[in-house]
Amino acid sequence: MIFNKTDIEGAWLIEPERFEDERGFFTRAFCPAEFEKQGIEFHPVQSNISNNKKALTLRGMHYHASPFEETKLVRCTSGKIFDVVVDLRPHSGTYKQWAGFELSRGNGNALFIPPGCAHGFLTLEEETDIFYQMGPAFVPGYDRGFRWDDPVFEIAWPDEPKIVSKKDRQLPFWAD
Repeated sequence: MIFNKTDIEGAWLIEPERFEDERGFFTRAFCPAEFEKQGIEFHPVQSNISNNKKALTLRGMHYHASPFEETKLVRCTSGKIFDVVVDLRPHSGTYKQWAGFELSRGNGNALFIPPGCAHGFLTLEEETDIFYQMGPAFVPGYDRGFRWDDPVFEIAWPDEPKIVSKKDRQLPFWAD
């Protein structure tokens, strides 16, 4: 696993180290010891799959409020996404900044999202699947979000979303 720091404090883009031969490849998807070597505290207790039928489907921007902030390891297992992390930690040096990365089945990259950050993605291909490992366990009532097009953050999405859930369309702006 190759850990690359991002422009957001505590967020990492993780590239696979592939061992390839005529059969295909093998790579580790998660290794607690490798995370510990990087000083990353991550104890996943839940795994989720998000299937997205259409390209330009947007999900986000979501986060969990204190004291149940989530950490996520996000990987695209089919198709391609533009994955975004936004720093919502007031005492962070990257507060209110965002970073976006292309995750795809082809590149095999994963994005580690630290606690106190929001997450969202835009699918760039049809039939795109996302696999999340998360911790701590989901606690109802602490889920929060803000609009994907919030002018406070000015996220530069690669295209205009065509499919956004009613719930995500009704999320408040950050200033609200």
